[in-house]
Amino acid sequence: MEKNEIGKIGEALVCRYLEKHGYTIVLRNYRIKGGEIDIIASDGQILAFVEVKTRKPNGISNGFDAVTKRKQRLIVRAACDYCVKNKTDLQPRFDIARVLFDGVKYYKIDYIKNAFDTTGMPFIF
Repeated sequence: MEKNEIGKIGEALVCRYLEKHGYTIVLRNYRIKGGEIDIIASDGQILAFVEVKTRKPNGISNGFDAVTKRKQRLIVRAACDYCVKNKTDLQPRFDIARVLFDGVKYYKIDYIKNAFDTTGMPFIF
């Protein structure tokens, strides 16, 4: 199984996780030049911009550490673009989901709400 296929499976698992927790999936794979958001979801009050990292159990990277400051800026930039094009009164939030999946078996999802914010970035919501 190729890396991007594993990533898509991880995103689908996180969508199901979010729906079980009362969220509606607004959009998947929102892309702009220089940025992407894996999942945009809403619970009626929050508009969650979710970065999904799918990793093998016992892998070298835990997934969370792959969301560097640079990656955060790119996500925030894409989220800002989305909010300009899709006016909303919902409060934006930036979450990270890590899916442990070995290509055959799904192990678990670790989900961090409000994993980072726009402090120090030149973006206003």
